[in-house]
Amino acid sequence: MSTQASFALRSRNPDVLTCIANLSNDEVFTPPEFANRMLDTLAEAWAANNGDANIWADRKVKFLDPCTKSGVFLREITSRLNKGLEQEIPELEKRVNHILTKQVFGIGITQITSLLARRSVYCSKHATGKHSIAKSFASDDGNIWFKSSKHSWEEGRCRYCGAPQGIFDRNDGLETHAYAFIHTDKIKTRLAEIFEGNMQFDVIIGNPPYQMTGGAGGSSDSSIYHLFVEQALNLDPRFLSMVIPSRWLAGGRGMDEFRKNMLTGKHISHLVDYTKMSTAFPGVDFEGGVGYFLWDKNHQGACEYTLALGDEQQPAALRKLDEFDIFVRDTRAVSILKRVQTMGEPSMGDLVSGDTPFGLATNFSEYKDKPFRGSVALYLTDRGQRVVVHTAQSGIRKNVHLVDSWKVLLPEAYGERGAIPALVLGPSIVAPPASVCTQTYLVAGPLTSRKAAASLQSYTRTRFFRFLVSLRKITQHALRSTYSWVPQQTWDRTWTDEALYAKYGIMRNEQVYIESQIRPMNLDNGDDA
Repeated sequence: MSTQASFALRSRNPDVLTCIANLSNDEVFTPPEFANRMLDTLAEAWAANNGDANIWADRKVKFLDPCTKSGVFLREITSRLNKGLEQEIPELEKRVNHILTKQVFGIGITQITSLLARRSVYCSKHATGKHSIAKSFASDDGNIWFKSSKHSWEEGRCRYCGAPQGIFDRNDGLETHAYAFIHTDKIKTRLAEIFEGNMQFDVIIGNPPYQMTGGAGGSSDSSIYHLFVEQALNLDPRFLSMVIPSRWLAGGRGMDEFRKNMLTGKHISHLVDYTKMSTAFPGVDFEGGVGYFLWDKNHQGACEYTLALGDEQQPAALRKLDEFDIFVRDTRAVSILKRVQTMGEPSMGDLVSGDTPFGLATNFSEYKDKPFRGSVALYLTDRGQRVVVHTAQSGIRKNVHLVDSWKVLLPEAYGERGAIPALVLGPSIVAPPASVCTQTYLVAGPLTSRKAAASLQSYTRTRFFRFLVSLRKITQHALRSTYSWVPQQTWDRTWTDEALYAKYGIMRNEQVYIESQIRPMNLDNGDDA
C-alpha cells in the first residue's frame, strides 16, 4: 500500500493530464497548472479568514467537484492534503485513506470521465480495484460518483437545463448530457443519497460544461455553466470556485439575473479573467475568453480583479463589481466611460434596432436576384459574401417604418477570438430607402438623408465608437444593448477620432490606450456595398 500511495502522490513528469484531448470546446479539461492557481487563491483566502490557518492541514475540510472530468482538482487537492496532514496523520496509508474517504468527493459528468477521474485520484478506474490506493470503499465508485441521469421534458425542452428534446431524447446507452448535479430541485437530499449521509461541503470547485447545443431552440446554444454555480450555492459552501466563460460579465443569453446576483452579492473576493481563451487553456478557442472566481461566504466588499488582456497580464486591482449593470473588464476604461456618461447624451441603443430587425432570419430564402414589381432591396450574407438581392415588400411586417428611410446596417456578429488590438465590429453599410436586411444585421435609423446616414457611418468607423462598443461586447454578437454606452451625435458631419477626443476631453494617454486596443478600420474595403 505504501509503495502504491507513494507512487500515486509523488510529482508526475510528464503529467498525463496535460496531454489528453478536450471533449469539446464546452467540456474542457482543466490544465493542472490552471487548477493549482485556483487552489492557491483558495488557500490564501482560507488563511485570511482563519487566522493564517493552512487549509491543507485541516482533516475536517470537505471538498466537492460536482462536474469532474479528468479529476485534476480532486487529484491536486489530495496531493496537497497528503503533504499538509503529514504531522497530524503520520502513517501514509492511513492518511491517504482518510483523505480519499472523508474529504474528497466528485460527481462525474459522463461514464468515461468518472473512470478517468478515479484513475487520476485512486490510481484505479474502480475504487475497489486491486491497484486502488484507497482500501476502505465498499463500491466501485468510491467518492467519485456517476450514474446516467435523464432530462425532464416539458414542451419539448428539459425544464432543468433547456436541452431540446429533439436532440437529446436518446436511446438507452447513448450519452444524454443530463448532468446529475443540475437535474434536481433538492440537491442536498440528492447528495445525501449519493454519498450516503448528510453532506456539508466547505469547498466546491470545478470546471462545468459550458452550454447545451440547440438549447435555446433552433441552432442556438443555451448556456448551462451558471446552473452549476447556482446549484453549488444552494449547498451553502464556505467557498465556491469555478471556471466559467467570461461572457457572463457582460452578455450571454439568459445571463441577466445571474450576472446581477453575482455582481451585486459582493461575495466574490477574487476574479481572474482571460480575454483570450487559449492563454489559459492552450489549444481551446472560443469567443469571449474564460476566467475563474472565488466566492467567499464571509466576504462583503470589493473584489481583487486580475485581467489577462490578450497575452498581457495586467496588475491586480481592487474593483467594485456592481459599479455598472455589466462589468467593465479593463480598469483603464472606467474613467473614460464615466467622462462620456457625464454628458448625459441620448444613447445609440435608442437608435439601433433589436435582433432580426425586419423579421427575416439569416437563412431567409424568398428572394430574387433582380428587382421586380413591389420588391425592395434585401441585404444579406451568402456563403460569407455580402450580397444585395430583392424580396417582396408586402412580406415585411416588422419595423415597417424603417423600410422607406435611410439607415445604416450594423453587422450583428463579428468575432476575433480575443485579438488585441481589435476591430470589434465589421464594416457598416449605408442602406437607402426601399431596402431591408436579414438577421445578419441590426439597423440604425431612421435617418433623414444620405448625408445623415454617411455621418453615422463615419462615426461607427471611429476607434472611439468601437471602443465604447467593446466595453459591452464580450462575444462575437453585438445586440442593441451593446450600443447603450455609445452616445448619439448630430448627423451633419464626418466624425473623426480627433473631433471626438476633443469633445469628450480624452487626454493623450487615454488616446494612446484606446488606440492600443482598437485598430483603425480600412475605409477602402467596400463596406458601402
